[in-house]
Amino acid sequence: MSFLQDPNLFTMGMWSIGAGALGAAALAVLLANTDVFLSKPRKAELEYLEDTDLKTLEKEPRTFKAKELWEKNGAVIMAVRRPGCFLCRAEAADLSSLKPKLDELGVPLYAVVKEHIKAEVKDFQPYFKGEIFLDEKKKFYGPERRKMMFMGLIRLGVWYNSFRAWNGGFSGNLEGEGFILGGVFVIGSGKQGILLEHREKEFGDKVNPLSVLEAVKKIKPQTPASGKS
Repeated sequence: MSFLQDPNLFTMGMWSIGAGALGAAALAVLLANTDVFLSKPRKAELEYLEDTDLKTLEKEPRTFKAKELWEKNGAVIMAVRRPGCFLCRAEAADLSSLKPKLDELGVPLYAVVKEHIKAEVKDFQPYFKGEIFLDEKKKFYGPERRKMMFMGLIRLGVWYNSFRAWNGGFSGNLEGEGFILGGVFVIGSGKQGILLEHREKEFGDKVNPLSVLEAVKKIKPQTPASGKS
């Protein structure tokens, strides 16, 4: 009871509690800005991706195996975290800036989304200069789906990425699932394999366009077998 009766002791006690709380909060923020608590991505195997069922987004959708996208000429494929996210739109615009060079090299640009709601894909299309397909089973987001939730709000990298996108004039909305992280793949033709696999580690973690081009230049287009004379 003497602790409560002595104002000085009470004040010191409150200061100690406050300092301890601030220290704990500072430590939490510090750890949240390291990669300690980030789930480590498991590399996708070509066999895992090529058997993925994808759907076109037409009124009468066609279902096909993903390997059709890269079988002949390889492909660059973006697994979009959320079409309405302004950070995803910024990355889509960056990838689309490579389209003239990709066309020159004969390599197509595609994207997959994990859900098709309202006009989200339609509103995303102006930022992305390639065809978009639906990956309902989210295989391009696996093999182990990684999520970032509220920890993203206190990561400095996310704030920097957000400022960069805002400064670039990008905007978005909050429609759809946005916690499962996406990525970008460069896949060679035939059985050449996955030449680049970029997995988002946080919101707005964009692939380096130069790395994409370097990987694309390694693609060896399939040549049709010549018939016997």
